Formats: sequence, C-alpha cells, structure tokens
Amino acid sequence: MQFATRLDNVETSAIRELFKLLGKPGIISFAGGFPDSAMFDVEGLREASQKALSEEPGGALQYGATEGYEPLRTQLAAFMQSKGVSDIAPQNLIVTTGSQQALDLLGKTMISPGDKVIVEGPTFLATIQCFRLYGADLVSAPVDENGVDTDKLEQLIAEHKPKFVYLIPTFGNPSGALLSLERRKKVLELAVKYQTLIVEDDPYGDLYFGEAPPPSILALSKDVPGSREWIAHCGSMSKVLSPGLRVGWLIAQPELLAKATMCKQFSDAHTSTFAQATATQYLKSGRMPATLQKVRQAYAQRAAAMGSALRRELGDAVAFTEPKGGLFFWARLTGAGGKVKDAGEFAKRAIEQGVAFVPGAPFFAKDPDASTFRLSFATAGIDKIEEGVARLGKAIGG
Repeated sequence: MQFATRLDNVETSAIRELFKLLGKPGIISFAGGFPDSAMFDVEGLREASQKALSEEPGGALQYGATEGYEPLRTQLAAFMQSKGVSDIAPQNLIVTTGSQQALDLLGKTMISPGDKVIVEGPTFLATIQCFRLYGADLVSAPVDENGVDTDKLEQLIAEHKPKFVYLIPTFGNPSGALLSLERRKKVLELAVKYQTLIVEDDPYGDLYFGEAPPPSILALSKDVPGSREWIAHCGSMSKVLSPGLRVGWLIAQPELLAKATMCKQFSDAHTSTFAQATATQYLKSGRMPATLQKVRQAYAQRAAAMGSALRRELGDAVAFTEPKGGLFFWARLTGAGGKVKDAGEFAKRAIEQGVAFVPGAPFFAKDPDASTFRLSFATAGIDKIEEGVARLGKAIGG
C-alpha cells in the first residue's frame, strides 16, 4: 500500500514498544502515565450517569453540537472561573475528546509543513508525534525545575518565529516541573511582544500536593494587556475524574475556535454526548472538591515514598527534583561510582529485575538526554513503590 507521506514524519512510540515487555509476571510498573483507577469516584459517576439518562435522555443519547453539550460548556466555564479565569463564557470553549484531541485540532488548524513550533525539552511524547504528523519542524526549549527557561525561550522565538509555543507549565509530563509565577508572566509578555500563540496544556494543574500552584497562564493573562488573544488553553478531566470519559476542552480566541470546530466536525462530529452529560451531572453534584482532595493526598504520599526510596536505594547515582504535584518523577543518571549512566541500558536491566520505567530520550524533540528517565508513582501503592525502587537499586549496578 502507498501510505500518506506525512506518516514518514512519525514513528512507533518507544513507550508503546516498552509496554510489550511488561507481560512478565510480578513486574512492578512505574512506566504508565495513568491515574490510579482505585481513585475514581465510581459511585459519583454512577449517580451522574443515571441522572443524565433520567433527566435528559435525548440530550445524553442523541447526536449533539460539535462545539459540545451546552450544559457541560456552562459547567466547564464555571469550573475555569473557580480557578481564576475571568470573563469566560460557555461560547469561549469547545468540548474535545480528551485534551489530546485539542492538541490534534491545534495541529490541524495551525501547522503547515515546515512550520516551526517550539516545545519544551523534554515534553509530552504524543505531542511531538502529533505535531510532526502535520509537518512541524520542532524546536526544543530547555527546562529546569522552575519550568521552561524563558530567557532561552525568547531567543528561540526571536530566531525561529514559530507558529506557536507549546508548554505544560504545571507539573509537566515528563518533567514534573512547575513554571514559576515570574516566568509565567514573562511568557505572557513574550506572547504580546512577538505576537506568538502560546498553547498551555494543563491536565495536571489540580493535582498539587501542598500549596496550590501559581494561576494558569490563561488566568494570569488578565494582568498582561493584549495577551489573552494569544493564549490557547487545553484542559482535561482525564487525570482528575476518569480517562474513560474522554472529556477535555479548548479555550481560545473565536477565530481559532471556529477553525478547530470545523476540523472536529470532520473528525468525530462531536465528543460522546453520554460522556458529556455524565460529566455535566458530576460537576453539578459538587463532588469534585472531595475527589480532588482524596487524589491529592494519595499521590502526595506516594511521591514522598518514591523520593525517600530513590535517595535510599540509588543515592548519588541519580539526581532529581521532588515534584510538587502531578504524576511523575523526572530523574537523571549521574554515573557516580561507576554505575550505569545510559537510561536505555538501565531500563533493560530493570526489566530483568522485575520493574519498568520509561527512558527519557523519546521525550526530546531535539538533542535527547540519554541519561534521563521518567517514573510514575500514581498507580503503585507505597509497598510496591519501595519494592520497585529497591529493584532499581539492584539494577543500577556498580
């Protein structure tokens, strides 16, 4: 068969290939980027789905508007207002099939072959693949524990004049980094100065462990005149409620939303109306704050356990910054004491010891750091975390 040439720009996910090795009995996996299914509010979702069917079965089961189920758009606007986003109305957002579709729609509407797009290094692997599918020439901006380096970002924007800049400012995947308030404001200033679209992906912002993170870039745009029109914000219910609902949303200026809606109509007509109606009833029920509190507490305990275990079992052979939220540790092998420094080799040794993680190289659009790797603490209990990291200690060698 003669496939589309755009497929030449992407390759099979290295993470997907890794998962083929996970069938070994007794393996402990830190590889997946999933929330813990034990954290799902099954009873609340059951009640919400029943209410959706009893109160408006036609709306829940019939075809719907491409922009989204209007009651859900109303609830999502209120949800965003509760997080400091002022002056937002239901018509300022569209509902997407997970935030992944929002990113795909941005790729379809914004990227022509050869366009420059700036992403963080490292960044979400599926975003790299998605944007490359549409022919983007990706430019990588460095990240530290305070998020993207905004001085370097400005240099890259000035040099490359990108179609847009893609950031995960709050507990990024895979970096776990939290963009500082000062840098968030600088990003908004850069958007205005260079008339450059900033895409803010925020699936993890509600998963903080202690003090709440700074407001989203979208929320802060009210403080930087002229910046709101240069922000596209992607949100998701997947990490805080249920990935299976596939409910996300895109907030952007009207012209971009109209183009994205047109492309979505060609793609799936609309996000599942039953899922949207269920999410609507759940948000109306008032159960979300308690659900978030439970999830935050559990993940905070697991993150603390993983940090302690890494220090105890791997010592100076690994360097990392303790995450303040999200689902991930981002670590770097130092090679101290003659121990392994290549994360790909370390991953193979770890599988032999019965534990899995994801090497970091695929998360870089350019110049991959082969010593980095990602660990997820979300789906393992504390006992499993301690045992799994002990196995990593055996795998790291000497």
